[in-house]
Amino acid sequence: MDIAVVDYKGGNVQSVLFALERLGVQAMLTADPEVIQRADKVLFPGEGEAASAMRELRAQGLDQVLPTLTQPFLGICLGMQLLGTHSEENDATMLGILPFEVKRFPTVPDYQVPHMGWNNLRRPRSPLFAGLREADFVYFVHSYYAPVGDYTIAEAEYPAPFSAAVQHRNFYAVQFHTEKSGPVGTRILENFLNL
Repeated sequence: MDIAVVDYKGGNVQSVLFALERLGVQAMLTADPEVIQRADKVLFPGEGEAASAMRELRAQGLDQVLPTLTQPFLGICLGMQLLGTHSEENDATMLGILPFEVKRFPTVPDYQVPHMGWNNLRRPRSPLFAGLREADFVYFVHSYYAPVGDYTIAEAEYPAPFSAAVQHRNFYAVQFHTEKSGPVGTRILENFLNL
């Protein structure tokens, strides 16, 4: 199985590659559109800032390629947010694969931004979460979020509900870090590889 990990200069890519290696999978870190299009599965991880990530994707022509993919695709953290239409983070226009606008967490007493730490998944509903329970915890680090909508396949709360995971056709994405979420994150990666 050929696994492509999209290289757009986002952070945290090595952690995802190591998590895949622990599962016995050698993935290709690449920005080559042809390699990405031929891959059996595509992972789109990242930490960073939305506008600069989109500049890099446009410079490589990946903003035109990624929305056309038909194989299973998994966005992680910033890789999820980039699937939306717009982000409040530096007023960035995103890939437009899913119909959500990325919002900044509001300032609320007793809740720090960024949202950083363990939070449980609520209402997980997808083959991506096979074998998991609603009480299972995953690890988040983010200041921006996608609101809950028809595309939401799992929620979390901080302090209000937000999309912890989304899906549209072959495009799956999680706001949390699978590669930092222990056995639960490993199971989600395994489920993705088995789609």
